[in-house]
Amino acid sequence: MTLYIDNRTTFEWEEKWEEVVRKAVRTSLDYEGFEIEDEVECEISVSIVTNDEIQKLNKEFRNIDKATDVLSFPQLTFEMGEVADLNENDEIILGDIVISIDKAKEQAEEYGHSLEREIAFLTVHSMLHLMGYDHMEVAEEKEMIKKQKEILQQVGFII
Repeated sequence: MTLYIDNRTTFEWEEKWEEVVRKAVRTSLDYEGFEIEDEVECEISVSIVTNDEIQKLNKEFRNIDKATDVLSFPQLTFEMGEVADLNENDEIILGDIVISIDKAKEQAEEYGHSLEREIAFLTVHSMLHLMGYDHMEVAEEKEMIKKQKEILQQVGFII
């Protein structure tokens, strides 16, 4: 697995948060059997941004002019016969995750848990989107919530 983490803020990104992201990504892939079944590795990009930057992205790509906590940009639709884009290492380019560190800090405080836990949650949530899950319908949302809880428990965050 290739994981790119790009901190595009003045927030001092610590190694412990990088490890949380790495573990959340790896655990999500393992949980879904993504790399095991396909016997192929993948590439994921995670960008840490401000509320201003995520608001611009949200407006551009979702036509919603407000900041959000996380955006997911999957490269695959998981449709039958779809050919995945590969990087120079023959890894599937799974997609991009964009996390607002401002929202992550706000939500960690609001929900009374650590920033590490919030970053893990946002990463897991977005990873599920990159692997084809959504929460537009009630049944889909229930499935995603269940998977998020189970993955977060495996990452070490009990919820």
